[in-house]
Amino acid sequence: MNNSPVYILGIESSCDETSAAVTRDTLVLSNVIAGQDVHRIYGGVVPELASRAHQQQIIPVVDAALKEAGVSLDQLSAIAFTRGPGLIGSLLVGTSFAKALALSLSIPLVEVNHMQAHVIGNFASRKEQFSQPEFPFLCLTVSGGHTQLIRVRDHLHMELLGETQDDAAGEAFDKVAKMLGLPYPGGPELDRLAQSGDPLKFSFPAGSMGELNFSFSGLKTSVLYFLQRENQKNPDFTQQFLADICASVQHTIIGILLAKLRLAIRQTGICTVALAGGVSANSGLRKAVRELEKENIRVFIPDFEYCTDNAGMIALYGYYRFRAGEFAPLSIAPVARYPW
Repeated sequence: MNNSPVYILGIESSCDETSAAVTRDTLVLSNVIAGQDVHRIYGGVVPELASRAHQQQIIPVVDAALKEAGVSLDQLSAIAFTRGPGLIGSLLVGTSFAKALALSLSIPLVEVNHMQAHVIGNFASRKEQFSQPEFPFLCLTVSGGHTQLIRVRDHLHMELLGETQDDAAGEAFDKVAKMLGLPYPGGPELDRLAQSGDPLKFSFPAGSMGELNFSFSGLKTSVLYFLQRENQKNPDFTQQFLADICASVQHTIIGILLAKLRLAIRQTGICTVALAGGVSANSGLRKAVRELEKENIRVFIPDFEYCTDNAGMIALYGYYRFRAGEFAPLSIAPVARYPW
């Protein structure tokens, strides 16, 4: 058996972060992420602008990742890339670049499901030794576009137990932040303000959805009507109670997430859980999930570097697929929706 190290170049371009990373076997050597400030003035991601920015950034980002890792192109074993889900224009940039580079180097191409890669973010590290979950475990994946509960059997076998039926938790955070006039991206700003507010000051309906599925559209609408009603009574209401509103909304969203996670633990009997996705960087959610340790639940949360969209998780998941011989043809195309 060939024991030579496997070097994977990972490419992530699903939304508005252009990222490239290099792994040596399971060790992350570099993880370069370039954001896109152009969306700030629009208060949200503009797909056409995102794809143009990816075209400008992808070569410098890949070059920076290789240099930081100290790895040359001829050392690469394969190229892993995000095939989906995501913005199709953004995905096209990363996919086309990955295909062209793999062809020019005569090395395999490995497609990656972006949401499954978020789960694998729990195994990503620049350290040789670190704490990581043992199989099987449950993963609560929370991002701007997805909210999912996943049973993880091993690195390559995952089962979707439940997901949002409308808005994602991250979208609820961002939309409420926009209602409150907070700067983009609103989720992190809402989290910051919530830390100084009273989470029980205001009550919002949690909504109901069967079994392990989620729903956040009703909460978003409830907050909108609440703000309209209270601001009619007192024009200064939002500014006067801004921190309390943020804390109360965050408390409600986290309560929904934790209730479903606890239900999944009871139904499966699995007492090891992990967080994943951009919203796993939320301080309130991280603290709430950590509280489960008092109930004899083992908890794992990725480093901040691997919470938001990043190529480190793409390269690492690509490594496991490479080892399994799961390669993609050069005819492959990106998909906005990636079947689980």
